Amino acid sequence: MGIKAINLKCTVAAFLLLVMNSLPLAAQDDVKSLLEQLKDAEPVKAKQLDRAVQAEWSKTGSASMDLLLKRGRDAMDAGDYAAAIEHFSALTDHAPDFAEGWHMRATAFYQYDLYGPALGDLRKALVLNPDNYNAMFGFGVILEELGDTDRAYQAYLRVRAIHPHHSEVTTAIQRLENGVLGQSL
Repeated sequence: MGIKAINLKCTVAAFLLLVMNSLPLAAQDDVKSLLEQLKDAEPVKAKQLDRAVQAEWSKTGSASMDLLLKRGRDAMDAGDYAAAIEHFSALTDHAPDFAEGWHMRATAFYQYDLYGPALGDLRKALVLNPDNYNAMFGFGVILEELGDTDRAYQAYLRVRAIHPHHSEVTTAIQRLENGVLGQSL
């Protein structure tokens, strides 16, 4: 193989590497834009934006990982949380940087009354995706159930800052507000 052929192969490889590495950044920019719009959206538009954000966060980039995600979600829908945990565990094993896999496994753990593992997975999901308002809401729910209302309240406030029209966050904030802030005279 000649020098020109090697140089061409290196150039093509570098180009493909550049393109492949820029796609996640473009997707991240799309999500950031959607999240910015979500902050000021009217309720109907907020639901549309929420669905778009969730769709972006659910993109694994791999057909086999998509299948694990789907199987886990299907198992959760069927109430088979043990099977869901298995599918999501396989997903997090094979795609450890996919935040939604951790979030979904945390949800399955929570449904199975395994709060410790759920909190651990929510922490991992939020390290990977600090804007995941559903993971943050789940974190707040578990903290509230464990009696840590101050931190639960802070989690709910963070959710509202990202997604003011989150379907359950206003109720959660109102439920905790008097206890955390005290009653006004």
